[in-house]
Amino acid sequence: MADEDLPDGSRPRTSTRDPEELQRRLELWLATRLPEGADPAVPSLAVPETNGMSSETLLFDAEWRNGAGPHRRALVARLAPEPSAVPVFPRYDLDRQFRVMQEVAARTPVPVPTVLWSEPDPAPVGAPFFVMERVEGDVPPDVLPYNFGDSWLFDAAPDDQRRLQEASVGVLADLHAVDDAEGVFGFLGEGGSAAEDALRRHLDDQWGYYRWAMGDLRLPLLERAFAWLEEHWPADPGPTVLSWGDSRIGNVMYRDFAPVAVLDWEMAALGPRELDLTWMVFLHCFFEDLAVRYGLPGMPSFLRRDDVAASYEARTGHTLRNLDWHFVYAALRHGVIMARVQRRSIHFGEADMPDDPDDLVMHRGSLESMLAGSYWSERGSG
Repeated sequence: MADEDLPDGSRPRTSTRDPEELQRRLELWLATRLPEGADPAVPSLAVPETNGMSSETLLFDAEWRNGAGPHRRALVARLAPEPSAVPVFPRYDLDRQFRVMQEVAARTPVPVPTVLWSEPDPAPVGAPFFVMERVEGDVPPDVLPYNFGDSWLFDAAPDDQRRLQEASVGVLADLHAVDDAEGVFGFLGEGGSAAEDALRRHLDDQWGYYRWAMGDLRLPLLERAFAWLEEHWPADPGPTVLSWGDSRIGNVMYRDFAPVAVLDWEMAALGPRELDLTWMVFLHCFFEDLAVRYGLPGMPSFLRRDDVAASYEARTGHTLRNLDWHFVYAALRHGVIMARVQRRSIHFGEADMPDDPDDLVMHRGSLESMLAGSYWSERGSG
């Protein structure tokens, strides 16, 4: 999401694929996955306008015959992006996401869509993908952000907003309760840093991502944040759990303010509980800071740092630690992603390269305040 996109709600392009061609190829692929004589068809396929800027989402209906007669299912496919789309991330292991969702469904009460098939071979549709059942629900919008007004969440009663907040924190508590996360989800560490400590491995991998995302460009602010994290390294990072990774409410479908589908597992990793807690709060702070910039009322009483921490601790009995460190880390991680998204927009002619490379980080002021130790006092610890 580029700064100049916000007033009119437009967004950078997300796909370069032909939907009709995808529809035909999915139909042919289904015939290889269903029993002989199923005669599958894909009568409709759509690429949602709210498609993410990482892996691509396809919504399609599939029809086939089984022993009970005609069968129809509403499905979703997640595809790795084409290289020509200038992907946000260097690696899209869709089969890994499929495995994470399978294990989460089997071991927790967290609502994840039922995953049906994983196809690591790019030949059938031009990229690896997996297919899951479609779930109906409401998602807090990113563009325009839900806290800008005129959204179902913004217009909800305060008690309903609070119910959604509490239920979202409950998702994290349930995820983090998985026994032996390092054993069950050990495959999440494959292909990354060789460091034994989970938090060290996580940060090492972020350094690698930064170097890949920026290429020959350097962002002094982000490198200063990396240095700050090293200088303030936690003495005790805490226990290692399954980290959802992109733990924001915009990746959850809700029905009656309760989660019915937890989505987008491409950033799943192993690490301290605080990774997810601070990411959820910081992404709301990011939108709140934008609301202030544009003179909008925002939702300042929602997803407040102290409220979320207290709720999580009451649910889990775990005392959160190193929160200031983790909030800087969340702001840094988001900064790398947003800088990559901005460079992507520049590539497609949707934005211009700023004179100061640090301006690629939309929330540079927030990150600078965090590094100076003044961010939370300036915003009233919200």
